[in-house]
Amino acid sequence: MNNVGTIPLETKRLMLRRLNLNDAQQMYDNWASDPEITKYLSWPAYDSIEQARAFLDYRTDSYRDPCTYDWGIVVKETKQLIGTISAVDFSGKVNSVEIGYVIGRNWWHEGYMTEALKKIISFFFTNTDVNRIEACHDCDNPNSGRVMHKCGMSFEGILRSRGYNNNGICDEAVYSILRTEYE
Repeated sequence: MNNVGTIPLETKRLMLRRLNLNDAQQMYDNWASDPEITKYLSWPAYDSIEQARAFLDYRTDSYRDPCTYDWGIVVKETKQLIGTISAVDFSGKVNSVEIGYVIGRNWWHEGYMTEALKKIISFFFTNTDVNRIEACHDCDNPNSGRVMHKCGMSFEGILRSRGYNNNGICDEAVYSILRTEYE
């Protein structure tokens, strides 16, 4: 895959940018410490801001690798960091990337994640040679699937007992979009 790394992106209402150590408090306050938000994720809610700092220390180092794609989602108007959107898995043989995302509860149902995901889909198809972009969600979290659908991704099916998150083993719904469908 032709990798270009995490570069700043912009939408009408959002800035998508690299995370940095100064983001620890907002990350902790806005989503990482909330068990309601992390229940469908593979990592538990943070107990302390030190966990956010440790993650951000790791992440800022990882940006040196052009295979790292991890954006903080910032609302332009308020400068609030409200979540992240990332490439969580790659397959070089078929030039595919899997996207994962999280957003703070205060910003649910405002269209922010749809806006961010649309921009990331555009980014990968415009700036890399990715052929397939996919995302999946726990079947008990249908709102995540609605975001994928609104971004033009096609529902492919449910993989039984494929995923694992803070609720345990779960069925996952898989969505994708191909380069030919995007163009």
